[in-house]
Amino acid sequence: KTAGMVHMKCDMAGGAAVLGAMQLIADLKLPHRVTAIVPACENSVDAQSFLPSDVIESYSGHTIEIIDTDAEGRLILADGLSYLIKNYNPETIIDIATLTGSSVATFGYECGALFTNNEQLSKKLQEAGTKTGERLWPLPLWEVYQSDIESEIADVKNYSGKPVAGAISAAKFLEFFTENHPSWAHLDIAGVSFVDDEFAKTKHATAFGVQLITTFIQNQ
Repeated sequence: KTAGMVHMKCDMAGGAAVLGAMQLIADLKLPHRVTAIVPACENSVDAQSFLPSDVIESYSGHTIEIIDTDAEGRLILADGLSYLIKNYNPETIIDIATLTGSSVATFGYECGALFTNNEQLSKKLQEAGTKTGERLWPLPLWEVYQSDIESEIADVKNYSGKPVAGAISAAKFLEFFTENHPSWAHLDIAGVSFVDDEFAKTKHATAFGVQLITTFIQNQ
């Protein structure tokens, strides 16, 4: 990444939202079994860093061609999804991450991007978002975008290499690791997790997702 590094402190906002939601769910004693997976690692340069053109093996066993080292968050998120599915067999999966600048280019700083093929799940998440003021709007997971993550030397690649549809191709990458789970949703909150407003002198965290996820679970 060549610019904006000082604001990358916000790139853990998805994990923070999950931890915050779990604390709130526990405090409210909601009668649902909820499992949280927060894949976390240091992202800095050392001798073990991966490079463009590397092929790495994921937790699921699928191989990934590294096209762009700035598309790193989706790698640990893919492993988190695979770990969750293999070890916990969840009925519904929701992942939340500050995944792409593309989602900011699409929606600005007003709402998060929602990806799911489950219409009922989409409706419930949007309803929860509207109720809490943490709005979501759907983008497609059409099969035509699958070619954006196809690799000639690995099972998938981590970046399309194109300056368009970045949020969608990132979501398609994650979808590959969900084993066609029938009730999975991906929330890209890059534009709504860290903002300027009248409540602080500098950019600050919004906790976007904490009330959203908790309200979604309350409504089940």
